[in-house]
Amino acid sequence: MVLLESDTSLLDPMLLPPTVSVIVPCYNHGQFLDEAVNSVLAQTFQDVEIIIVNDGSTEPATLELLTHYCRPKTKILHTANQGLAAARNAGIAEAGGKYILPLDADDRIAPTYLEKVVRLLDNDGTLGIVYCEAEFFGAEAGRWDIPDYSFPAILMGNVIFCSALFRREDWKTVGGYNPNMIHGWEDYDFWLSLIELGRGVFRIPEVLFYYRRAARSMSKEIDAGRALYSYVQLFKNHTKLYSDNIEALFAELLKLQDTTWRLEDSERRRREAEDELVKAQQKLFHAERVFKIMDRVGYWKVRELWQKVRGH
Repeated sequence: MVLLESDTSLLDPMLLPPTVSVIVPCYNHGQFLDEAVNSVLAQTFQDVEIIIVNDGSTEPATLELLTHYCRPKTKILHTANQGLAAARNAGIAEAGGKYILPLDADDRIAPTYLEKVVRLLDNDGTLGIVYCEAEFFGAEAGRWDIPDYSFPAILMGNVIFCSALFRREDWKTVGGYNPNMIHGWEDYDFWLSLIELGRGVFRIPEVLFYYRRAARSMSKEIDAGRALYSYVQLFKNHTKLYSDNIEALFAELLKLQDTTWRLEDSERRRREAEDELVKAQQKLFHAERVFKIMDRVGYWKVRELWQKVRGH
């Protein structure tokens, strides 16, 4: 592990540690790094340090950039490739900030994000996770429609993206991000650890985080088998939390089951209605043919032909 300092003023022992440490894991995302760093340096809250963790990048352009990267308030930490959980832990271990913001190298934050979150964390010691609303950019744009946080609903599915702020002391207490989340969801697992501490969660009702959508992303590529593994691992990591809330979880499961049955019943009735519509259309088609014949040869002629047919 090698730590490089790109702003020598940070080495001054007389300086107090920063309030916020922004941890930026970077694996072959050098082309986006400046955008992420610039979004931090443009913050209205400036008591901040940036720690970029080079997680064993192999791309020549990223390696060249990180070898000579020199930005204000920014440190570079070089490690072997170990994945997001270990990269974030390595960065936080070197951090001096009271509050931690994980920020992926291809994402960015709005100028007032840190200011608003720090104010909330300073004023309410019970808060442990503070985040905001979000938007996509890149290959896909638009609002990221994330449900509001509620407990115990979060045990069924994560609603907090990775770039929420938390207290470094809480990270230390829970042992950091768990590397046994090998298929992702390390942030989900970490939020559950903080919730187990009794920490509160708050979402700022404003878009202050921007998540880059790529044509391919790890979150999109988690298949059913990996998702099942991850849910099982979450349960193993937080057995008491899940066990203590098992009644609420089963109640939620029953609601989902009832919703599924209702949807299936609606689908069945829709198919039946479509069948009846097809039959009605067929009858209408035959009736239209009869009326066309009657229009050409006259009603009485059709009646005469019909009586002859019946007579046979």
